[in-house]
Amino acid sequence: MRETLFNWLGQWLDGLACLDLFAGSGALGFEAASRGAARVVMVESDAAAFQALEEFRALVGARTVELVRGDALEYLKRSRERFDVVFLDPPFRQNALPAVFRLLKGAEGTRVYVESSEPFAPGAPWQELKSARAGQVSYQLFQWRSDDQGGLPRNV
Repeated sequence: MRETLFNWLGQWLDGLACLDLFAGSGALGFEAASRGAARVVMVESDAAAFQALEEFRALVGARTVELVRGDALEYLKRSRERFDVVFLDPPFRQNALPAVFRLLKGAEGTRVYVESSEPFAPGAPWQELKSARAGQVSYQLFQWRSDDQGGLPRNV
């Protein structure tokens, strides 16, 4: 799935700001950093997972990676930042995606990668660009489209 994701995003993320909101192992965030992302913020609430992220960041010398220990939804409520790419892989049982998308601050071109047990439909202004399924995991790529006209045809 990771290979497909970075094929969708493009092999290089030079200069982009990325958010790995439910970082876990940090695989997506560290991959983004290795592909040239200017900044990667990883948010993780679990103490053991956070410590592992700190250790791995030090081991690989990932200077563009910023680690934040805390709740993902609280981070979104406090943050005023906008990111170019957001990785969302929350624990499936939390059903966090609706709340995350209500809080997520997008801008023209912001892309959000989602892994979940079932396909997710965040609604306007998010447009699905790609989707696939691997076993019991659905994964999708969305993009913020500020040209949404409330469902009206573009020629109105």
